[in-house]
Amino acid sequence: MIAKWLFSGALAFEAGSWASLMRNPSMAEGLLYCVLPHGIACGLLTVAVWGLLPRRYRSPMPWSPLFIFSLAFFIPLLGAIGVLAAVFPALYLQRRRDEQIWDSRGVPALPFRPQEQRRSPMFRDGGLQDVLHRASDPEQRLAALLATRRMPGHESIPILKLALRDPADDVRLLAYSMLDQQESRINQRIENLLKEMAEAPPARHGPLHAGLARWYWELAYLGLAQGSVLEHVLRQASEHVQLAQDSEQDPELDLLGGRIAMEQGLFEEARERLRRAERAGLDAEKVLPFQAEVAFLAGDYRAVVELLGRLPAAVRQRPPFVELARYWL
Repeated sequence: MIAKWLFSGALAFEAGSWASLMRNPSMAEGLLYCVLPHGIACGLLTVAVWGLLPRRYRSPMPWSPLFIFSLAFFIPLLGAIGVLAAVFPALYLQRRRDEQIWDSRGVPALPFRPQEQRRSPMFRDGGLQDVLHRASDPEQRLAALLATRRMPGHESIPILKLALRDPADDVRLLAYSMLDQQESRINQRIENLLKEMAEAPPARHGPLHAGLARWYWELAYLGLAQGSVLEHVLRQASEHVQLAQDSEQDPELDLLGGRIAMEQGLFEEARERLRRAERAGLDAEKVLPFQAEVAFLAGDYRAVVELLGRLPAAVRQRPPFVELARYWL
């Protein structure tokens, strides 16, 4: 309704302006009776048209209404007609917009920094051991312990042992429980193999001895046995390896026996077992690293260089051999 009155007022003032112009007025009369009504008409027209525009076309202020006013004011009659001819068809004869099925967007660039950062992230820069050392929140340290369940045993055990010295009772109890579960699982398998051996005929003792040797070695390898218990476990593993080899010759058993002897400090026996495994056709990638480790522990550093040099070139390019090859070769 207001727009209609504004358009009517604009039309009346514009008509009055043109009527005054037809009487051939003087300069002062032209400004008063022609230009001033024309300006008022343009102002009313601007207000009316600007109010009908969609919201997104009403800004920026004041340039949007000033643009409409300039078109109507500086182009007498034709400017106002042009404004009306441009606005009204666009408002009432809008082009039908097809339904957009999908929206195509470009691939957004990755931000240089995280856009959102939690106040207390679960894991900070560094490994799980750093979390246990430096995290002040016990919940973070508990989360670090729970994350070790997806790690290999020889990597998780040192972290769990570190957590046994944690000041929080919950962290220590969880670490002890997880260590006890791993140790109980291995001891249960050893016990099952011993029961099976007691009931099995002698022809089946060889594979059972091999299984016992591997599980006893697992206790030592994971660090679940220490001190005199470790010596007992290694002794049992060595005896079962020997008993298994009395029934069958397997280069994998020679490799296991060499690792056990190396852990016991019997370097000559370890060298002999590893050489036997190599002569039996075991892959050099499996045997040579342990031979180099025995040579290093025995102080034979020339042999370390020679053994690492015998590794295939492709193997020396993979971790952890790439660092060893860079240092020794």
